[in-house]
Amino acid sequence: MVLTGFGVFSSIGVGAVEFAEGLRAGRSGAKPITRFETEGFAHANGCELVGFEPRQWIRNLDVDELGPATRFSVAAARMAIDHAGLDEEELRERRGLISIGTTDGESHDLDRLVETEITHGPEKMDPVVVRRVAPSRLATAVAHELRLHDVEAVTIATACAAGNYAIGYGFDAVRTGEVEFALCGGADAMCRKTFAGFYRLGTIAPDCCRPFDKDRKGILTGEGAGVLVLESLESALRRGATIYAEVLGYGLNCDAEHPVAPDQSSIARCMELALNNAGVKPAEVDLISAHGTGTKANDVTETRAVRDVYGAAAPRTVSLKSMLGHTMGAASALAAIACALAIVGEFIPPTINHRETDPECEIDCVPNHAVDAPLRIVQNNGMAFGGNNAVVILSKYEEQAS
Repeated sequence: MVLTGFGVFSSIGVGAVEFAEGLRAGRSGAKPITRFETEGFAHANGCELVGFEPRQWIRNLDVDELGPATRFSVAAARMAIDHAGLDEEELRERRGLISIGTTDGESHDLDRLVETEITHGPEKMDPVVVRRVAPSRLATAVAHELRLHDVEAVTIATACAAGNYAIGYGFDAVRTGEVEFALCGGADAMCRKTFAGFYRLGTIAPDCCRPFDKDRKGILTGEGAGVLVLESLESALRRGATIYAEVLGYGLNCDAEHPVAPDQSSIARCMELALNNAGVKPAEVDLISAHGTGTKANDVTETRAVRDVYGAAAPRTVSLKSMLGHTMGAASALAAIACALAIVGEFIPPTINHRETDPECEIDCVPNHAVDAPLRIVQNNGMAFGGNNAVVILSKYEEQAS
C-alpha cells in the first residue's frame, strides 16, 4: 500500500511543501491562544492554525453549516486528492473509504452551546451550531463535499492515537480489496474543554513544549488536520502517481490499565505488533516519530518502551509535538505525513526547545536542528488516554526493476 497525496493544515505550515519546510527549519507554532477565552488561566499558549480560509478548499458545502474540526477535515481531504492528482469524477466511479480520527469532534461548538445554555437557557442555542456537533460529520462531510457515493465514511474517536487508527483502517480496507482508495487521517480544533482538562491535570506547559527535556512541564494544545491518500501500488503505477512512501503495516492494542497514565509494557507490545505486521526487524528502523507529549509520565514511559524493543541501539526518536503542539486526533496523522516527507526529503526533523535530555529518557531526540539522513523505514507512534495505542510503519518506496 502506498501514500500518494497529503492534505496538511498545521500551525507550522499548510500543504506538504510548507509543512516539510517547517519541519526542517524546526519552526514553532506556539503563541497565545485566541480561539477561546483564556481569562483565569495563569498561562495559555497553544498552537493555533492562523489564517485558515475554508472557502478556498470547501466548494460544494455551506461552510457555515460545518463545525471548525469538520472544516479542517474536509479542506484537508480536498487538498489531499489535489496533491495526489486524483480527479473527483473518476473517484466517484470507484469504491472508497473515508476514515477520520478525532479526540474532541466538534467540542469547540459544544463549548459554545454549553455556555449559551448556562447563561441564557437552552432555548437560546443556535440551531445551526446544534446541527454541526455530530462527530460523524468529520468523515461524512468529506463524502458530501467530494460527492462520493460508493464510500464508507467513519469517524474514529480513539483520542490521541486516532490518526494512526484511521490509517490502519484504511490500510486493511485497501489491502483486502474492499476499497480501491482510502482518505484517512485525523482532525481536531482547539477547544476550551480539552485545554481546561489538561490544565487541571497540571500538564499544560507555561511557555513551550519540551519533550524529553529534564525541565519539561507538559503539553501545548494544538489543532489542524492531516489526510493521506492511500491506494494500492498497482493503482498508483497505473495512473503514474507520485509515490511518497509505502505503508508496511501497523499495530493496535488497548491495555485499559489507567484512564490517563501510559503503560510501558503495552506500548512496547504495540511496537512489536506493528513491526511483526510490517515484516520489519528492529535493526531495520531508522527513525521513530514518538508520541512525545512533553509530560513527565509519557516521555519516560515511552522511551523505556522503545528501549525494551530496540535495546541500547535505539534509533533516533523525535517529537513533532515540540513544534506542532498536541493536535489530539490529528497528531499521529500529521506525524505520518511528516515521516513520509522526511523519507522523501532525506532528513530527520528536530525536537525543538531542547536544553538538556532527561537522564531517564535514554534516546537521541535530535535536539533543536534537523539532520540530513537517508531514511528507509520509519516508525510512527500514537498513544492515547484509556490505553489506546497505535503504531504505523512506513518505508521508502523502492522502484522495482522490470
